[in-house]
Amino acid sequence: MEQYAIKGGNPLVGEVEIGGAKNAALAILAAAIMTDETVLIENVPDVRDTNVLIQAMESIGVIVNRIDRHTVKINASHIHDLTIEDDYIKKIRASYYLLGALLGKYRKAEVSLPGGCNIGLRPIDQHIKGFRALGANVRIEHGLIITETEELKGNHIYLDVVSVGATINVMMAATMAAGKTTIENAAKEPHVVDLANFLNSMGADIKGAGTDVIRIKGVSRLHGSEYTIIPDQIEAGTFMFAAAVTKGDVMVKNVIPKHLESISAKLLEIGCEVEESDDAVRVVSSKPLGHTHVKTLPYPGFPTDMQPQIVVALGLSLGTSIVTESIFENRFKYVDELTRMGASIKVEGNTAIIDGVTRYTGASITAPDLRAGAALVIAGLSAEGITVVDDIKFIERGYEDFHIKLQSLGAQIEKVDTERELQKFKLKVG
Repeated sequence: MEQYAIKGGNPLVGEVEIGGAKNAALAILAAAIMTDETVLIENVPDVRDTNVLIQAMESIGVIVNRIDRHTVKINASHIHDLTIEDDYIKKIRASYYLLGALLGKYRKAEVSLPGGCNIGLRPIDQHIKGFRALGANVRIEHGLIITETEELKGNHIYLDVVSVGATINVMMAATMAAGKTTIENAAKEPHVVDLANFLNSMGADIKGAGTDVIRIKGVSRLHGSEYTIIPDQIEAGTFMFAAAVTKGDVMVKNVIPKHLESISAKLLEIGCEVEESDDAVRVVSSKPLGHTHVKTLPYPGFPTDMQPQIVVALGLSLGTSIVTESIFENRFKYVDELTRMGASIKVEGNTAIIDGVTRYTGASITAPDLRAGAALVIAGLSAEGITVVDDIKFIERGYEDFHIKLQSLGAQIEKVDTERELQKFKLKVG
């Protein structure tokens, strides 16, 4: 089983390039099947989630040509099946985006109930509510979500909770519904805006993405397009916190600083220097980290996907910090692993009370999910001694070449596959 072997203690120094946003890529790849014409998508991250989605699309007849590692050409004019129930698709959450895309184009779709990381309940009731408001019948049978209709009609839809997935799914279906659709209490995340921009480049008529009211005028067909996916704000934030935790100096390149404001603000608050330029952010951590309070919120608030990373940083800060998780109820599972490394954290319900310690020490730990896995790697980079991280398949769901990018910044980290390779690493780093 593949693991990361890490020798901590090196400050991360240098420049790192951020790839395309995984969450935007998943929505945009799904939306690309809504036209019969060819679509070219650039800056697609080469991560497990995007590759699984592409595999699922190919299984129903979509032709996907990889021009290079980060560019795909998609033609969906020969889709022969509207049912997606392969085992691999159950592994990713974003499989449900194929529902909105297929329903919009063909008025029918059947997709396996989604999986992904076990970080808490992620109900699809708002998706179902949105599809029904557009006139679709929706039912769940044999582990499949089945949705179909004779005709999709625009409607006024108020989402009971801010849901990125439901906003994206309903937006895709409404793009090809007759008449006008208004989505109120819509998610404002950058990848919602990126999808709307992509659909508009294909001939959709979507206004208001990035605000809490999205207005859509349905169109009868979409055409081909060429589009470049935005940079990944969570990958960028992860490297920003890696700089903070390791007392480093890292220039994070190919980013949209506006998308990182809540992350930059917290880094400044705990005593890091943050310099922004047009498409880069530099984080310098030269003095002891201070404590703060954090509450995760929908965008533009502090992202739930950055919560484990900031907890790792606050675990090494002076004083007591409080982190409140308001999005997912099961997102502190990694705290037990961090405690094995010497952290002093008490979890009560959806709140973590963190008493800063002076250092972490290396340990054998397991990644419980994607973002927590990345955060534990960061903890290992700052820890005294050797850390071994198991279940790195979770991390590879959303980070391309994670260990290679860290190595380029001076980290002593390797991917190992056997006990022998692990022993070799330990001998090498002494």
